[in-house]
Amino acid sequence: MPETTFPSTELTSQYTAQVASDLERNAKEQERIGAEIAALQEQLLALQHDHTVLVNIQKALGTADSPTEAAPSPEDAAVPSPRHETPAKPATGKRSRAKKAGTEQGSRTTKETAAKTATAKTAKPTLVELIRGHLTEQNEPRSAAEVATALGQTHPDRSIKTTVVRSTLEGLVAKSQVQRTKQGSSVFYTAADAPAQPETSTDGAQADS
Repeated sequence: MPETTFPSTELTSQYTAQVASDLERNAKEQERIGAEIAALQEQLLALQHDHTVLVNIQKALGTADSPTEAAPSPEDAAVPSPRHETPAKPATGKRSRAKKAGTEQGSRTTKETAAKTATAKTAKPTLVELIRGHLTEQNEPRSAAEVATALGQTHPDRSIKTTVVRSTLEGLVAKSQVQRTKQGSSVFYTAADAPAQPETSTDGAQADS
């Protein structure tokens, strides 16, 4: 009996360790894919927002251009003016000026609407713009958690998650817009065009002196 129990116990331990390792790897893979999905969803929302704004601007411009060519009214086309009645011409001129004034007013309104829509669009930057702007202002590398915390404090109205920030940072690294450094088991990020470290410039000043 003891000889049979020992191999069985050892095999069970091996299976248990293998299952635990597979579970850990599965959980990490789920977290990675979930972060990518969240980042893609935010990018999709931003693209949909831009699309809506552009469609509204296109409609506004189309509406502003269409009234410029005003068709003659049915009354003007059906009833010709008498040969010797000159007062009819000033009346037509007044109607034309009124139509022109209404067209110009409508054009100004649509342009103002388009400008307000564009302003509303630029008022809310994307997460990519926020991350790049934050890293550009920093003088030393920042981790994904530090970036997420800082942006969450600066923009409390937005739901900024560390996993989404990390995925976005990796995307910027792939585009060479952000640099990634590793210190031990921690990963830090800096802007691709970040200025030189302060300590480097101080050493140079000491060397010059």
